[in-house]
Amino acid sequence: MPSLMSPEELKATIPTGLLSFPVTDFDGAGDFDARSYAARLEWLSAYKVSALFAAGGTGEFFSLTLPEYSRVVGSAVETCRGRTPIIAGAGYGTRMAIEYVQEAERLGAAGVLLLPHYLTEASQEGLRAHITAVCRATKLGVIVYNRATCRLTAETMVRLAQDCPNLIGFKDGVGEIEAMVSIWNTLGDRLTYLGGLPTAEVYAQAYKAMGVPTYSSAVFNFIPKTALEFYDAVMADDHATCGRLLREFFFPYLAIRNRQPGYAVSIIKAGAAVAGHPAGSVRSPLSDLKPDETAALAALIAKLGQQ
Repeated sequence: MPSLMSPEELKATIPTGLLSFPVTDFDGAGDFDARSYAARLEWLSAYKVSALFAAGGTGEFFSLTLPEYSRVVGSAVETCRGRTPIIAGAGYGTRMAIEYVQEAERLGAAGVLLLPHYLTEASQEGLRAHITAVCRATKLGVIVYNRATCRLTAETMVRLAQDCPNLIGFKDGVGEIEAMVSIWNTLGDRLTYLGGLPTAEVYAQAYKAMGVPTYSSAVFNFIPKTALEFYDAVMADDHATCGRLLREFFFPYLAIRNRQPGYAVSIIKAGAAVAGHPAGSVRSPLSDLKPDETAALAALIAKLGQQ
């Protein structure tokens, strides 16, 4: 089931709108719930986004077996085919990442987000070898996620861009302004750039000023109208609307999210449940929000009005 989108087409599509990571649905036993997940994708893909990431960080890629990954990505591709491009997550060590990438290609994904490798630190030379091997193992467009154990320099990105024609994107989840400006100014339009810090809305205006045209919104999972309102305000340099939403929702939301490690994912599933689209509990080692935290989140969502 080949992708209907070439790497260059995906590169051109990504900056045209907001992106998001749908959560992955689990049933009461903690197993993947394909029917609920398909319904979630039907709901979210009805809104105007440039692409959706299946089995990404918010989608708990790190907790999925390869057979589960196949079902998640396959379900997303089948549900959204012809409407919204699906970019599949991939990660871990080089050989495992290649297995995930090739499976995403077989299933018809439009591209791949290469998440950081697992645990161990690595040199720039090692990171370059890892990313090069993954890019060469697929015809899909690859976006590298600059985060955690995978922190790339401008020099490394130049060599990767030269060696890997299907490397189309750089998503930043580190937030080092000097490094981001250096990469953007060194590579220019060779790549497309995405904001990828947790709760990316907080940084969206600053990243736009640095030349980053879009970002992935986790809160789109439960307040899609507000997520799009904020995105439109960022694109229009409507600082008044951005400031209002940051004050009234995003900063109080961060106060809840920051109470426990891992809540950046857990709070999204809690929000989806409050919005009437429950996706089950997060898998360990993550933990769900406590009842009082969910109630505080529900109060914030209620203030935004009907979504």
